[in-house]
Amino acid sequence: MHILPTLRQLQYLKLLAEHKSFMAAAEKAYVSQPALSSGIAELEKILGARLVDRTRGQIILTAIGEETLKRAEDILARAEDLVEATHGADKPLTGRFRLGVIPTIAPFLLPKALVRLRTEFPDLRLFLREDQTARLIAALKTGALDAAVIALPYDLTGLDHVFVARDEIFAAMPHDHLLSRETSITPEALKNEELILLEDGHCLRDHAMAACSWTGASGANESLSAYAGGGFAATSLNTLVQMVGSGLGLSLLPAMAVESGMVPADDVTIRPLKSDHAFRDIVVIWRSGSSRAPEARLLAEKLKT
Repeated sequence: MHILPTLRQLQYLKLLAEHKSFMAAAEKAYVSQPALSSGIAELEKILGARLVDRTRGQIILTAIGEETLKRAEDILARAEDLVEATHGADKPLTGRFRLGVIPTIAPFLLPKALVRLRTEFPDLRLFLREDQTARLIAALKTGALDAAVIALPYDLTGLDHVFVARDEIFAAMPHDHLLSRETSITPEALKNEELILLEDGHCLRDHAMAACSWTGASGANESLSAYAGGGFAATSLNTLVQMVGSGLGLSLLPAMAVESGMVPADDVTIRPLKSDHAFRDIVVIWRSGSSRAPEARLLAEKLKT
């Protein structure tokens, strides 16, 4: 029978990988540096492999160390799930719940929802993290988050989700632009325009491109992404709207941003897109197998109302 690593040893490895220092990792673990070093050495002995290279004063995980860390993070996340589920077994959405949300959703969906959650679940301690989708999913898989609110389409391998809302995508243009005379805009009409989108990393950029596809003269499917060049890129929706209002180009905006009142009617004209794909789906996601799944589903229901 093999001797198994302890959760404490796996925590030591995770902290060491995060802080790249035995001293810093020991401080975070509230143990002495020799105790942490001994724990890592014992873990290496149990697994029969070197996990950490300590050459030239640098702390670098070996290939086996990286694989061990990946599995350790999953084990630790499930252990934390167990503790949280036990504490909240009789009462959902109590205690700590760590929720991620992407920046193109957070300011529009959360404010009213947070007021309702505080009223209905007074014992809930909700910790929010606003970040891009890829980093939120990474945090979910390591157990740093319990759930996240993102937009689809996106690769959800290893995750479960529940639908919250469909968010239409509109064309936005300076009020004096020729296209503002149209009641709706075809994706093809945008292919020769100066498009201002969010910078790379924001999934709304990809959703906006996916919303603009059509059948070309040859019968093949074409997408606006083939025509969108470098041009301007904005770091936030607020900046993007201001750039459009200043006449720098056209853009594509989600309905929740338009309905929030952030788009100045005197400077920017909003028109619907003639496309069957002009939307994104807002969902709550969580790690497959997480014991917080019922609470994530309950949270999604509260976000719908």
